[in-house]
Amino acid sequence: QVQLVESGGGLVQPGGSLRLSCTASTFNLGYYAIGWFRQAPGKEREGVACITRSGGIYYSDSVKGRFAASRDGGKNTVYLQMNDLRPEDTAVYYCATDSVINRDEAAGCFFDYDYWGSGTQVTVSS
Repeated sequence: QVQLVESGGGLVQPGGSLRLSCTASTFNLGYYAIGWFRQAPGKEREGVACITRSGGIYYSDSVKGRFAASRDGGKNTVYLQMNDLRPEDTAVYYCATDSVINRDEAAGCFFDYDYWGSGTQVTVSS
């Protein structure tokens, strides 16, 4: 059973920053593609950032230039640094991954992954 755990969410003022972390106890996050997603109340889930198996990083247009995804294989942790946060970034943020290795990642990596964390709430408000 793969368990992903997100942390680092909270309440922040507009223009502020947060860094989310995603860890896994029994899964190598450094080897497979992994994505960050979010879902705001009443809205569909959307991909925010993702990292391909080869290390390519993709961002949604809504966060490009403000968010940065990275991973630390030694700590088996994936991060999402979020800067210049806006009220519209308010959502529950999830990390997701799986062990599929034969997908075409040339156009991105916002896949329907098999393993999902329970999410961490990010609220941007003054």
